[in-house]
Amino acid sequence: MRRILTGIVIMLLLFALPTRAERIKDIVDIQGVRSNPLLGYGLVVGLNGTGDDSPASQRALASILRKSGLVLEPKDVSSKNIASVIVTAELLPFARKGSRMTVTVSAIGDTTSLQGGTLLMTPLMGADKQVYAVAQGAILVSGFAATGQSASVAKNHPTVGLIPGGATVEAEELAEFVENGFVTLNLRNPDFTTSEKIAQAINSIFRNSSNAVDAGTIKVEVPKTLTRGELTGFIDKISALNVKVDQPALVVINERSGTIIVGENVGISTVAISHGNLTIVTQEKDFVSQPLPFSKTGTTETMNRTDITAKEEAGALHVVPRQVSVSELARALNAMGLTPRDLISIFEALRQAGALQAKLKIM
Repeated sequence: MRRILTGIVIMLLLFALPTRAERIKDIVDIQGVRSNPLLGYGLVVGLNGTGDDSPASQRALASILRKSGLVLEPKDVSSKNIASVIVTAELLPFARKGSRMTVTVSAIGDTTSLQGGTLLMTPLMGADKQVYAVAQGAILVSGFAATGQSASVAKNHPTVGLIPGGATVEAEELAEFVENGFVTLNLRNPDFTTSEKIAQAINSIFRNSSNAVDAGTIKVEVPKTLTRGELTGFIDKISALNVKVDQPALVVINERSGTIIVGENVGISTVAISHGNLTIVTQEKDFVSQPLPFSKTGTTETMNRTDITAKEEAGALHVVPRQVSVSELARALNAMGLTPRDLISIFEALRQAGALQAKLKIM
């Protein structure tokens, strides 16, 4: 009987039917339209004895109280109800002053939970050290943690929380996506064929306005008659166009998990495949060796015996004709009753034999 191997095989039948068209906005990024990461150090208060009580937290709290007119030494504010945290957020490309955004609060000390805590006013800076937003508010934690004298329980990750709408934008970083009268589209998966199809689709409604620079870049000229207010409508028209995305012939194998992903255009030259399994079973057994009855020599001892058996299953020779679609290829291989590891071995052998008409990528 074939030995069952662990692992999951995913034969991803992408576009086994005629290729579906995708919107341009779903396969490209507009150059210049991106978010900017923000970072800040903050202090959380109001914890129920789950804070870190670190010197950094004590000094931060003493500094905040000093600004309020209360002069205290760090040792005077020692408490497990405070925690030092790192606050992160993403400044969206068209965020305006006064708009709100969600922030993530992460403990950096030995805090066990941020549940019930409140983040004090925290400036959030960009890579240029300029303050772009200020965060403050009650922290929403999806997990919990409880500890006793000899046991503890935790669910999810209680040392990381969110503050929905917890930051206010103080400085704008508006995206500039028109450069010298052109809008640049960057393909997320560069491909010469897809790039050319995008340029042709745009030229069908805006004549001679677009050209494919390379496999990942398409330049689109903004009509000179457009006003600033009409630019959004122009972007909407070209990004809503549908194109058929071309896919390279690719087989991706993850040997650790036994996952196989087969692209649409993968083909196999006519080959004959035979694959059998060799199973080796090793058993260690202990037995007692003792002298004959009434013997005056020898001692009773425990001995070890190893039993090894090998079983090799017969492998029939299957002819796999050149396949046109992924579904037919998958059907032919599945009909052989192969396990995940068998399929991985066969694809690797097909590549060595030159019969796999696709690129094989092993993760």
